[in-house]
Amino acid sequence: MLLDTLLMGNFRMFSNAVWHLILPSFVLSTTIMPILARLTRSSMLEVLRQDYVRTARAKGLRENIIVIRHALKNALLPVVTVVGLQLGGLLGRRAAHGDALLLARHGFVTYGAILSRDYPIVQAAVLASATIYVFVNLLVDISYAYLDPRIRYR
Repeated sequence: MLLDTLLMGNFRMFSNAVWHLILPSFVLSTTIMPILARLTRSSMLEVLRQDYVRTARAKGLRENIIVIRHALKNALLPVVTVVGLQLGGLLGRRAAHGDALLLARHGFVTYGAILSRDYPIVQAAVLASATIYVFVNLLVDISYAYLDPRIRYR
C-alpha cells in the first residue's frame, strides 16, 4: 500500500503514512530496546577488558577508534544475534496478528480463518510468518561474516 502510493507519485500521502508509522514502531520497539541496551553495555565492558584493546591503547590509538573499530565490532556479535531473534519474532508475530504497521488486513483475515477453521489460509499465514523469521535469521548469519572476519562461509 505504501509502495503503491509512492510509485503513483503521491508523495504527500506517502509522507503522511510514514508519519503515522512512527508511533506504532516506537511502541513495538520499547520492549526490545532495554534488552539491547543492557546486552550491548555488558558485551562492551567484556570486550574492553580484552588484551587486544589494551594493546591498541598501548600503541597510542585514539579512544574513539579503539571503541568503534576494535571493541564495538567484536561486541556486536551477541547483540546482532538477539536483534535477529527479536526482529524475526516481531515481524513473524506482526504478520500473524497484523495489528500494527502495514499488515492490518492480513491479521484480520488470519484471525477469521482460525475461527472458521479455514486451514489453507491458516497454513499460508504460518508459512508467511516462518518465512519472515527464516529470512531475518539468514540476514543475521550473513552479517556475522561482515562483523567478524574469522567467520567465513564456504
